[in-house]
Amino acid sequence: MRVMAVIVVILGLASLVLGVLFITQAADAEQKVADSIAPLPLDQLDATYDAVTAQYNQAKAAGTPISPEYNALYGNKVGLGLAKSNVGTASFVQTTGIINIIIGAGLVLAGLGLLRKASS
Repeated sequence: MRVMAVIVVILGLASLVLGVLFITQAADAEQKVADSIAPLPLDQLDATYDAVTAQYNQAKAAGTPISPEYNALYGNKVGLGLAKSNVGTASFVQTTGIINIIIGAGLVLAGLGLLRKASS
């Protein structure tokens, strides 16, 4: 019973450490995205992407011939889409880190409870 309790505590501690690592890495990734789209704040990313996509779809539907302006619009759409995707991934990793911390705390508490029960 003691061995099982120690294993549960070790798994809980590992989960806690991974959760902290996930959260710090997600914050760093989100900051890198913010730096890469520098003049545009992250809170305006979705609205800007939607506006550029609407312009691109309008130009595409109108049959606009390929031109430097059309290519620039397409490039902006793709770049903003990638930034939006990276922010979503960072948010997912951060959420996963929070879940890992909660699970780790639960495992540590359960393991300590098992240790107390085994020793009594």
